[in-house]
Amino acid sequence: MDWFASHSAAGVVGGATAHTRELMDQSVADCLVADYEGIIPSLVLPDPDDRHVLAAAIKGRADVIVTLNLRDFPEEALSPYGIEAQHPDEFVVHQFHLSQFAVCQAAKAVRARLQNPEKTVAEYLATLERVGLGGAVIELREFEELL
Repeated sequence: MDWFASHSAAGVVGGATAHTRELMDQSVADCLVADYEGIIPSLVLPDPDDRHVLAAAIKGRADVIVTLNLRDFPEEALSPYGIEAQHPDEFVVHQFHLSQFAVCQAAKAVRARLQNPEKTVAEYLATLERVGLGGAVIELREFEELL
């Protein structure tokens, strides 16, 4: 889990981060990938430290790697494995087009967990926009009453 490793390296791992990791692991039955390490040496990416992500995606039969780091996951390195890299905004917009209701419900659940401080729908959407999810915000604005 790349985000957990980066938080660990930055010294940000604590109870909340570990709890978030547990919740993520529990929420999707097949989200954990094992036995991908043997593939790593054969992979070539601009940043060799990212090869484990591609290896796990291959082993887990993923179609998409969702990352802000698109330049280190070029199409020519991923396409032989039937994988593409997507910016989180692109991914959320695609999910929205597949199921508007599911994405609205997920956004509502996330907003409801924001307790310190609570956020209005407008504040929540502004936060999503600030973190680079502008396309998702455009889609969600049409359904503000569901958030």
